Amino acid sequence: MEIPDQVELRNNEMARQFEWKIDGKLAKVEYNFSADGKRIFLTHTEVNPALQGGGVASRLIKAVLDHVEEKGWKLVPLCPYVQAYIKKHPDYRKLLDKGITF
Repeated sequence: MEIPDQVELRNNEMARQFEWKIDGKLAKVEYNFSADGKRIFLTHTEVNPALQGGGVASRLIKAVLDHVEEKGWKLVPLCPYVQAYIKKHPDYRKLLDKGITF
């Protein structure tokens, strides 16, 4: 599946997830915030099966991490896919909340 160059990242606050819709199909990263709203916990990444295998998940994670950086939130990556992405792209380690290692 071809991923469009520009896909709008939507923050669906009611569902607590960042979303991409591509050809009507959903890719998402679920999250929660700390009580003080300064830390974001990325908990789960899911991509519609029709979108899998084309790099959608990794591009979505990049978009979400860039958004987290823009907002100045500290990151707690609970999702194994997000952790793996950060291991492959160590520049994003700067977003990690203090004491987070993996």
